[in-house]
Amino acid sequence: MRVYLFIALIAAVVTFIATPPIRLLAIKVGAIGQIRARDMHTTPTPRMGGVAMLIGFAVALCFARSAPWISRVFPRSDNQSWIILAGAAMICALGVCDDIWDLDWMLKMSGQILIAVFVSWKGVQIVSLPWGTTLITASPSLSMAITALLIVTSINAVNFVDGLDGLAAGIVAIGGLAFATYSYILSRSQPSFASMATLLDMILVGVCIGFLIHNWHPASIFMGDSGSMLLGYLVTCASVVLTGHFDPSTMHSGIAMPVFMPILLPILVLFIPVLDMCMAIIRRTSHGQSPMHPDRMHLHHRMIRIGHTVRGAVLIMWGWAFVIAFSSIMTLFYTASVIITMLCILVPILSALTLVPHYRQRLREIRQENLLAQQQKGEHKND
Repeated sequence: MRVYLFIALIAAVVTFIATPPIRLLAIKVGAIGQIRARDMHTTPTPRMGGVAMLIGFAVALCFARSAPWISRVFPRSDNQSWIILAGAAMICALGVCDDIWDLDWMLKMSGQILIAVFVSWKGVQIVSLPWGTTLITASPSLSMAITALLIVTSINAVNFVDGLDGLAAGIVAIGGLAFATYSYILSRSQPSFASMATLLDMILVGVCIGFLIHNWHPASIFMGDSGSMLLGYLVTCASVVLTGHFDPSTMHSGIAMPVFMPILLPILVLFIPVLDMCMAIIRRTSHGQSPMHPDRMHLHHRMIRIGHTVRGAVLIMWGWAFVIAFSSIMTLFYTASVIITMLCILVPILSALTLVPHYRQRLREIRQENLLAQQQKGEHKND
């Protein structure tokens, strides 16, 4: 595990160092986030932070490939890591174009689909789905379609949740750490694909931490679509690398793992972004609007509206992401009763932290209403 942590540290340091020059470049090319009605920031801020993330990811991945003590992760006949890196460069380039010129959402979606299809066509795809001790094998065309759909969905889910300083980077880092823990456990019996998934997730965690230092409120730079789409793409690729080749029949019998975990965990690590995206799509289509129509009804908007500060809202949403992701990991080690007990403690605490500002605000409103009513009543008596 120390090897993975060291490579994650490299990704974090490189991303941290690369971010200030990218910020200056963003200002020079005009990739600056202006103030829009739905935005939460109050000053124009450079975007295009995804380029620094890509640099950190690429350097860490190339270092891992050249390091002899982790070379077993990269089979000579397998070019998955290069395919993933090529797709990351393309999705980041698409995001840079959007950061500079604000592309039409249909054009951006078309680019996402083409890149996702290219990556899955080149071999990064789910070729089988585990169910119990049986592997359900899909046809090549169906595998490509499922993989491309997962990549595009994840890209847009992270993009939807990227609305507060540090929110998206923190949630993806938490999800990546949870999935890295899971894949590291599996790497003892599935060394090839599980180790690759662990490596990708740990690099992703390092990239997020390195960028988060600059992106914490008040942020000096935004990740932009170049960053949010890149994070969504990478976290899905790591999941696909593991899920697509995992054989549950080879698992050690001592590990009490639910049969559905390989399928469910990739969804759970991005539960908050996926939930926010589904709510937004339902909300907008029910009003006859485009699913990509902007509004101020995202989860983070609601958190600010009920009285949270930006930092407070981010920390609480990180907490929800942590509980959801790591409670699923705990099913590998603990019984259902232990997990339920933990959830019965943590969920009420997080719920209280989430709702306390709302009730405080409501109490202030009630007091103001009572005070106004008393004043009006006194005026009537004087009359």
